[in-house]
Amino acid sequence: MRRWFVTPAPPVREARALERLRVHLQQDRNRVINRMGRLLQTVNLKLSSVLSNIVGVSGLRILRAIAGGRKGEKLAELAHYSLEAKKPRLREALEGRYSESFRYLLNGLLDDMDRLDSKVAEVTARLEMYMTPHTELIERMCQVPGIDRLTAWTVLAEIGTDLSAFADAKHLASWAALCPGNNESAGKRKQGRTRKGNRYLRRALVEAAWAAGRSKDTFLSALFFRLARRSGMKKAAVAVAHRMLIILFHIVRDGRQYRELGDDYFDRLHPERAARRLMSRLDRLGYDLSAVRPKAALLPEPDKPAATARGRGRPCKCAQRGLPCTHVFAGLPVSALPPRPTRPGIKPARPDPPFQPTNTCSMCARWKIHCIHVNPKIKSASPKSKPEPPQ
Repeated sequence: MRRWFVTPAPPVREARALERLRVHLQQDRNRVINRMGRLLQTVNLKLSSVLSNIVGVSGLRILRAIAGGRKGEKLAELAHYSLEAKKPRLREALEGRYSESFRYLLNGLLDDMDRLDSKVAEVTARLEMYMTPHTELIERMCQVPGIDRLTAWTVLAEIGTDLSAFADAKHLASWAALCPGNNESAGKRKQGRTRKGNRYLRRALVEAAWAAGRSKDTFLSALFFRLARRSGMKKAAVAVAHRMLIILFHIVRDGRQYRELGDDYFDRLHPERAARRLMSRLDRLGYDLSAVRPKAALLPEPDKPAATARGRGRPCKCAQRGLPCTHVFAGLPVSALPPRPTRPGIKPARPDPPFQPTNTCSMCARWKIHCIHVNPKIKSASPKSKPEPPQ
């Protein structure tokens, strides 16, 4: 009987409820911060124009001082020492219309944020208690670029550790709706938009994909910018999230370690393509490429079956069949190719007879084919003469 991942084990359900509660509390906190920013704009306080985070260390100091009754240039002195260069702009941004009603509303929003902060910390501590038995697994998951402790908790809370309900990683990606959509009619693909799926898992993995795209010297960052070049940043983030979910599937189910391939993985996979692309860029920039020579030939070693079938990225099967490989000569003209080997016991193909064009026009003669423009049934002789009447 086929299994379905609908109701996981009770510990997973409890951890999932805590993780989703934490997400909702964090969203409530973000709404409070947005209301606080709009309140500052109503009294002409342009704090967000100077500080990127109005509830950071400097922002909270200034907001609590304003709610306590302070105003003027003394507020700018509460900023962190790293903002010393921004203090003149900060003094101008804090010249607003302070009133008792404004301070009352600001005090209420600060109290709401403090209450939500304490609630988030409480739920996080309780969620950590559920994740303590999986400490070693979480450490292996955090080796993936972009995955931190909270993201690993979210993944384990949503899918659990028993992945027997999924046949393979593709089934899990389909369940999470991180795979391309299937909207095709009459052989024409209309769109590849993804479905809704598990929004909590999708949100966490897409955020991790953006973080992986900003990482240094990693395979996921190379994949992110490789896809963003032709599909855009947002589609690249979803594609990288899909790849990260496949990696996490094997880490959780099979107990594997993450192996970093490096940011030059695609260059090492097809060195000839990388060389042509880079040389074309140098040519467009105006550099002289006549003196550019590779350090070594870009052909594979004879003892390694690294030749690829028609440049598609997979190794050919010439070595398995005991034949000399001819795929490495894919870019050469036909005259420079070696003769195609024949298997023992098989007669070589009979050579084609010499081409003898008949009734050939100039176009077909240039292509050395039999004419397709002249109807062979129509004779080129003069029309038949009428028969003589009987005498």
